[in-house]
Amino acid sequence: MLYSKMAELYSRLEQTPARLKKTRLISDFLEETEADELAKAVPLLEGRVFPVWDHRELGIANQLMAKAIASTAGYSESDIESRFRKSGDFGLIIEELLEKKRQRTLFKTSLTIGKVFENLQKIAGVSGKGAIERKMGLVSELLSSAKPVEAKYIARTVIGDLRVGVAEGVVRDAIATAFFSDIVWAENRVVELVKETKGKGCVFEKGFLEKLREKGKITEKEIKNFREKNKVSEKSPEDIEKMELWKVKTGVDFIVLSDDRLGNRLKDAVSNAVEWAWFMEPDYGRVAATAKEGGLAALKKVSLEVGKPFVVLLGEKAPSLEEAIGSFERVAIEFKYDGARVQAHKKGKNVWLYTRRLEDITKQFPELVEMVRKHVKAGECIIEGEILGVDKNNRPVPFQLLSQRVHRKYDIEETAKEIPVQVNWFDVVYVNGRMLFDKRFEERRKELEKVIETVKNKFQLAEELVTKDLKKAEEFYRDALRANQEGVMVKNLDAYYKPGRRVAGGWLKVKPIMETLDLVIIGATWGTGKRTGWLGSLVLGCREPGTGKFLECGMIGTGIKEKEGSGVNFEELTRLLKPDITREEGTQVWIRPKVVVEVAYEEIQKSPNYNSGYALRFPRVVGIREDKGCEEADGVERVAGLFKTQKGKR
Repeated sequence: MLYSKMAELYSRLEQTPARLKKTRLISDFLEETEADELAKAVPLLEGRVFPVWDHRELGIANQLMAKAIASTAGYSESDIESRFRKSGDFGLIIEELLEKKRQRTLFKTSLTIGKVFENLQKIAGVSGKGAIERKMGLVSELLSSAKPVEAKYIARTVIGDLRVGVAEGVVRDAIATAFFSDIVWAENRVVELVKETKGKGCVFEKGFLEKLREKGKITEKEIKNFREKNKVSEKSPEDIEKMELWKVKTGVDFIVLSDDRLGNRLKDAVSNAVEWAWFMEPDYGRVAATAKEGGLAALKKVSLEVGKPFVVLLGEKAPSLEEAIGSFERVAIEFKYDGARVQAHKKGKNVWLYTRRLEDITKQFPELVEMVRKHVKAGECIIEGEILGVDKNNRPVPFQLLSQRVHRKYDIEETAKEIPVQVNWFDVVYVNGRMLFDKRFEERRKELEKVIETVKNKFQLAEELVTKDLKKAEEFYRDALRANQEGVMVKNLDAYYKPGRRVAGGWLKVKPIMETLDLVIIGATWGTGKRTGWLGSLVLGCREPGTGKFLECGMIGTGIKEKEGSGVNFEELTRLLKPDITREEGTQVWIRPKVVVEVAYEEIQKSPNYNSGYALRFPRVVGIREDKGCEEADGVERVAGLFKTQKGKR
């Protein structure tokens, strides 16, 4: 498929704020795309060239991008950099310059999606002597072959700032509607369908069209016209419920019902199958190809693969220990360790380690790899635990020190000596060819005890207490805090493992501190006086569901040290944020959402000054959440929920 079609889709998405319309646009595009191209097209739609779990980076910083554009368009680097300071968008710059360029190359070869995707993947693999020049050459090759609008989106993809508002949820819903019947029951949507649809297969609940005609929402002429232009049939709700929903098999694009409960059940069957495949194999390109070629049956068969990460079960915050224990009939209470969650995969002598964000950290923890080889008594296994950094007395060190190991790429052996680790295992999801999602937590814990050979203070099972006695639970909770851990997890012994889910999996976390927020830094100002050269007065953003955008909810300058040492400091934050500055005006800068910080505050207030509608009063940084990506930051709905809870307490 020509890349021009994707550029056209990008343009329409950029001009379409409504989530539902974005979903339809992407759905139509996916339906037209051949199955073997989906693995390339879908990641590009998300602004990436590798699956979410593959953390290879293109490594094109702003300066290198400016060089590539200058070389392609025939301008000086200083001119490109000046333009970027004003607009903060390399895409708009290259589009404008190519539009103005007089001498255009004749007989250009039209770019394909495959060519763009492959060139971008090659960039990530370039290293060694002359790497910068070769990377720039690959970018320039694409830009030189591109039409102005294509160049705009290539440049944005390279720099990691696509700006079309395609969040993961939109892609999931688009896959569902591209390859499966779209279930419709809202009358206004049905009226729109009848008046606009051409060349589609439609199944209506008997009598639905007549009801709309009787209400005066559509005319007999419009119904006749609709029937002439589409393949329309009518069925009873019972027959519809038994239908195959896969478009390839049935040719049915739309199913129209009056019963929203039945509609929700059918929609859930599709979205749950797509979501399941994504949880097992976090790559929407592969998920889309599976849906197109095999339908619901193929999606449901997607399973864990040893060596590839999956989307783990998450815990939900509980207001108190008493409420957490009261939530389930039978509970186990575990230490909630202040470390980094890890999923370890073992297959023979091969071992892989992944974080909850699906980052591959196998190379960073060679001693843990060796312990898994030696002390996991199963040929094939996927287990979950928490890595702790420890001191010489086996007491936990602050998470910020451990995170140095998680993100270390060089001098790994030296760092391993400086920050040794302990791992505490709490679950097992796969053993010797068997997935254990259909086993209750109590059974999985017993299976875990069978496969783990413990080594005290090094390789052990999470501390656990099975009780409904509040006094015993409180003492266990105090033990966790005395051990410098975060708190406890309260787990339903009868719950099944639900990948990617929170409440359904029956895990509740209890911590003694106030409800903090995980927010993204989206702007800042350059400091003055003692803080000259550092970014300060950081603008905090919370996620806007379904759009991929971040809404302002406060500014922060406290809880941050001025120099390197213990705690978060301006020097470290400036180093992290500087490569992602997209625009500057005077001392004010705009920052690409990337760095997540944990924020405490006195209270949440309503505010007309921030586009989230809320402001944090006296916010302060608790720490940098290096274990979280911006897609996992708290959304505006959580800020609103905490605001309501806080109001209720007053």
